[in-house]
Amino acid sequence: MSDNSFIATAIPTGIVDAHVHLWDPARLNYPWLTSVPALNRSFVPADFAAASAGVGVAKLVFVECGRDAAQSIAEADWVSELAKSEPRLKAILAHASLEKGRAAREELAALAKRPLVKGVRRLLQGEADTDFCLRPEFVAGVELLAEFGFTFDLCIRHEQLRAVTELVQRVPRVNFMLDHFGKPPIRTGVSEPWATELRALAALPNASCKLSGLTTEADLQNWKLADLRPYCDVVLDAFGFDRVVFGGDWPVATLATDYRRWAGTVSELLASATAAQRKKVFQTNAEKFYRT
Repeated sequence: MSDNSFIATAIPTGIVDAHVHLWDPARLNYPWLTSVPALNRSFVPADFAAASAGVGVAKLVFVECGRDAAQSIAEADWVSELAKSEPRLKAILAHASLEKGRAAREELAALAKRPLVKGVRRLLQGEADTDFCLRPEFVAGVELLAEFGFTFDLCIRHEQLRAVTELVQRVPRVNFMLDHFGKPPIRTGVSEPWATELRALAALPNASCKLSGLTTEADLQNWKLADLRPYCDVVLDAFGFDRVVFGGDWPVATLATDYRRWAGTVSELLASATAAQRKKVFQTNAEKFYRT
């Protein structure tokens, strides 16, 4: 997985990685890590620096890591502290319990006091009810984000796309970012109904998409760039180059790829794009969306 010889297109510099995780099980509780032994240890800025050495990453957007819901403020504070010695950390996407509806305002107000918090991600991928995000209380919680100028990252399974599209349509004052292309079934090579439903989401002006997390939806050990390209082509056609951002999904992505290989893969997927278009995906779109 570490063979980079296939990379023909130079990886750009000045990259904004819009999807980085950092965690320390000694400080916070991450229940999901017990089922993923390869990731069940601390991953801190020094580890990221080692993993991304030689790749020109200029800014990082931290994305919440599935710690206990009650520790959302503690997680934001820990990452804010890390940012003092890792100046590339420019934004935090924090957890907030939006399912509490209007009662989530107190948590959001507390997060808003942390200058690096630019948005929220409340994980939806684990909800058995594909329409969970359309429950009235959840919609009310999402509507609150506009009061604080927060974005919302959507981390879902592909079968939830229809429902989140309706959510995005219902809350036009909030800007949404779809993580990992909505996790299409890359292992099977199937694209429908994912492609049709993704295009419906892309038709909404307040929706953007993150070019991230694809290798862990493919064959972990044997994926090839060609496996990812059809899905990337759909996203670029649907969202255009103004609403797609690069994300490393480190360290989760290490289950399938090293950092340089992923950056090189994205560079190859964008090989036919203009220099200006590539800069948008790798840098300026994320800077604008997350206000970094």
